[in-house]
Amino acid sequence: MDRPTSAIPPVYYAIFACYEPLLCLLGFIGAWSDPKTTHDGQAPWPINSPPPAELPRASLVTVIQLAHVCFLIGVVNYFLLTAARNHLASNVHIQEKIVSALLIPLLIGDVLHLYVTIWALGEDKWNLSNWSPMLWTTIGLGLTLMVPRICWHLGIGRYVHSRDGQRVATSTGLAASSKSSARYARSYLGHMEISPARSTRLRFINITICIYSVPSFKAV
Repeated sequence: MDRPTSAIPPVYYAIFACYEPLLCLLGFIGAWSDPKTTHDGQAPWPINSPPPAELPRASLVTVIQLAHVCFLIGVVNYFLLTAARNHLASNVHIQEKIVSALLIPLLIGDVLHLYVTIWALGEDKWNLSNWSPMLWTTIGLGLTLMVPRICWHLGIGRYVHSRDGQRVATSTGLAASSKSSARYARSYLGHMEISPARSTRLRFINITICIYSVPSFKAV
């Protein structure tokens, strides 16, 4: 089975450059349209201290700014991963480094986000029956991003330079050598005025070169 030749193959691109920005956009719209519900749902409230009927301006600004940061992360994901996929396809080693530079801090953010979400529940953190639908949604959606990021860092289903670099370089070199040999033979024949008999011999040489080049490429 052929190994991947991209650090951001279609599955990972769909998750990190399409699915994640969509979640960030929906989160931004939800927080912007109803900041109070977003604010009040971040952690349980004590029975004797319910949330305020109206958010203070400082809290309102904080919620909207956090929603803006969330949306910005989605935008950065889309543009950076799209640029790396489109413009670094011929330099997969650099492509892997650029994608890694983005996904490492995001994975750290996933872990901290999950930790803070559970920590905020206090003593009821392991009382799953009391978890609200918003809490289940927050943790569930977080895992749909954290697990693929862990898989990416483990090198599952994508190009890893330390593992695949030598194979790709060798294959590319042999392919280029095969094309160069065939191109040289055709160019040599095209610029010579030769007799029919000699043309037949040189055509045989050209075919021999092409046949020799193909097996040496396939053998890699």
